[in-house]
Amino acid sequence: MTDDGFEAATGDGPAPPATDGAAERRAAEVRVAFEGLLQIRRLTNTGGGDPGAVPAEWERNRPVRAVALALEAAGIAPSAVGAEGRRVATGYRVAPGEGPGTVRVEWLGPPGAGAAQEEEGALAGCARVLAGLGWEALLYRGPRKRRFLEVEPAPGPAPKR
Repeated sequence: MTDDGFEAATGDGPAPPATDGAAERRAAEVRVAFEGLLQIRRLTNTGGGDPGAVPAEWERNRPVRAVALALEAAGIAPSAVGAEGRRVATGYRVAPGEGPGTVRVEWLGPPGAGAAQEEEGALAGCARVLAGLGWEALLYRGPRKRRFLEVEPAPGPAPKR
C-alpha cells in the first residue's frame, strides 16, 4: 500500500509463506496496511466518517492494489504462481479491468485443482467483501464459460473542497 515495500497479493506472485512465523508476519503487515487504508478513508471521504462508505481517491488511483488489499485483509486466499510460471495455489487473482479504473477478479488455481467448480461461490464471497467497502462488483461469464468479477468504485459523494 505504501512505498515501504508492502504489496498486497494480487494472485500473480509467489505462494504465501509456508511457515507459521512468516504467515503471522504477513498477516500483521496486511492488518497494518488495511488499517492505513481505512484511516485514509476516514480522513478524506465525505461519507460521514464511515470508512466503508466509498473508496478514497488513493484507492481509485490504484484500484488493483486496493481491491487486492481488501480481499487479502478479509482472509480470502490469493492464487499464486511458481517459479516456472504455472499456478501453484487456488485463490483470487486481481488484474486491471477493461475500462479505466476497473478491476477484474478471477478465481484461479492449478490444473485439476477444482478452481472452476469453486469460482461462483468464491467470487460471490469476494463480491460481498468488496460491496461492504464501497466497491461495485458485477459477475460476468467470460471465455470458456469461466466467471469473473468486474469491479469499480461505487459512486460516492463529491470530494471535499
